[in-house]
Amino acid sequence: MKEQKNRKVMKKIAMSLGILMLLLVACQKTPKTFKYQQNLSLDKVSPIGFDYDGKNFWIADGDHNRLVKTDLEGKTLEVQDGFERPMHLAIDQQKIYVPEYGSDTIQIVENQQRKALELSDSLDAPAGIDVVGKEIAIADFYNHRIVYFDGSRWISFGKEGKKQGELYYPTDVQIMPNKIYVADAYNNRVQVFDKQGKSVQTIGFKQGINAATGIFVDDHIYTTDFENNRVLIFDQEGNLLQELKEGLNKPTDLLVLNDRLYVCNYKGQSFSVFKR
Repeated sequence: MKEQKNRKVMKKIAMSLGILMLLLVACQKTPKTFKYQQNLSLDKVSPIGFDYDGKNFWIADGDHNRLVKTDLEGKTLEVQDGFERPMHLAIDQQKIYVPEYGSDTIQIVENQQRKALELSDSLDAPAGIDVVGKEIAIADFYNHRIVYFDGSRWISFGKEGKKQGELYYPTDVQIMPNKIYVADAYNNRVQVFDKQGKSVQTIGFKQGINAATGIFVDDHIYTTDFENNRVLIFDQEGNLLQELKEGLNKPTDLLVLNDRLYVCNYKGQSFSVFKR
């Protein structure tokens, strides 16, 4: 009788542990969401794109034809003038790659020295760039295409249009290990290509985006919805996970750093910060 009672007790304990384990697994699978924290004012900076150099932000201030370095609180540390409408820049190995919308060139800034990136093709208003090691991807705005260097050769893909594989004024681009993600701005979507230039996915077409200007990718896909004053966060399958609106005023670019999402506001001249 005592043995039977002990068995019942052990069974209850096992069931309780099983339920607890299921709850823990469910919690781990539930994606963490971002919550608005604060806005950081930028000193008369109208940000179009920005990136992180390992310590500070560098911002493309297109309206004032300059780069502005700030700390993570938005305080101006350094200004470099003399650019022709810089756009969505990228930093790799302490080099700042600056697409100049006005001069149709990519400027490389290192130790306050500048030189133009050598290209095998001409650009028409480059709007965004990403650099990862030897790989380079450029959003060629008026040519409605991506120009991509895989480390050994240049290719281009995309043409003006609305269909999958076509682009309509791309503004930002990000290189990942097997894919290239594009802010297909005025097609109001994110488009994903393989590294041979084949379109493999479109994201955001159901969400009523109005100008997908900026993009950031980690295990999720983030895009700024410029005219609707919001940020949309998707999983890798393209399912919408979260919509952020608080504090945003014409957002143009974004990145995730130390469990915080930073969004730059062109009209608001500020960073909106969301904490995960």
